[in-house]
Amino acid sequence: MTPDMFRYIGAAVAIGIGAIGPGIGIGMAVRGAMEAMGRNPEAAGDIRTTMIIGAALAEAVAIYAFVIAIIIKFT
Repeated sequence: MTPDMFRYIGAAVAIGIGAIGPGIGIGMAVRGAMEAMGRNPEAAGDIRTTMIIGAALAEAVAIYAFVIAIIIKFT
């Protein structure tokens, strides 16, 4: 086993685990937003705005995981 193999495995694990949480979180947020909009259509604009902000913050976590994976791979 060479050190390069460990770097590749570490990068794969970092992005793999780092993408699971945001994926689940965004899915749950969209589901909750759709249910809320179905119950209260008048508040759809506010719900959508809050959902988009939350999804962007969750996506930032996935981007951080990607950056860490790139750092692991190339250093």
